Amino acid sequence: MTTRTALVVRGGWEGHDPVGTSDVFLPALRDAGFDITVESSLEVYADPDVMDATDLVVQCWTMGDILVEEMHGLRVAVENGTGLAGWHGGLLDSFRNATDYQHLVGGQFVAHPGDMVEHDVQIVPDHADHPVVAGLPQRITLTTEQYWLQTDAALDVLATTTHAPRPDAPWHGPVDVPVVWTRRWGAGKVFACAVGHTVDDVTEPTIHEIVVRGMLWAARDPR
Repeated sequence: MTTRTALVVRGGWEGHDPVGTSDVFLPALRDAGFDITVESSLEVYADPDVMDATDLVVQCWTMGDILVEEMHGLRVAVENGTGLAGWHGGLLDSFRNATDYQHLVGGQFVAHPGDMVEHDVQIVPDHADHPVVAGLPQRITLTTEQYWLQTDAALDVLATTTHAPRPDAPWHGPVDVPVVWTRRWGAGKVFACAVGHTVDDVTEPTIHEIVVRGMLWAARDPR
């Protein structure tokens, strides 16, 4: 059995601290036996030899643009079995003009009404035994941005949050939005966690555990 490889690709808008937030998870990947490569350019996605040998991509890249050949390389790699994982600023607020990318990931950040607010994240009862969330608290209370996402129906949603109606809000009733999900894509797996605006968010104990488990879930099985 060969050592599994993780490719951490980070960059983009510095407000989401791509280095600091991704550094939080490097020890867990090493402890799980991964050989880690860190890249500060999207060009690596266009290298088929590297991508074929990669078992897990952890992306932390906010906004920006992805070139056609880079997007093609990432998508083909996932379809062939490379895992893809990330959190808010690195996975769900990336490449806003790349619809192929949104198709792959299954969701895109569009708003955080109220900015920094206290809100709950609830584990979906029907998926409480999923390995990413099994045994964890069923309700997580956070004070950070509460995200509104556009998502599709091909998600296995593990946790949600509810945007309550407010006098100053244009929506008319409570709106449930996915926060944590997994997704099968070809031979590959995708994990996404909407929480993750700052290092404080991804070091919150339950969120940190969810992301670590999600990365390990998404990674290609040992070859």
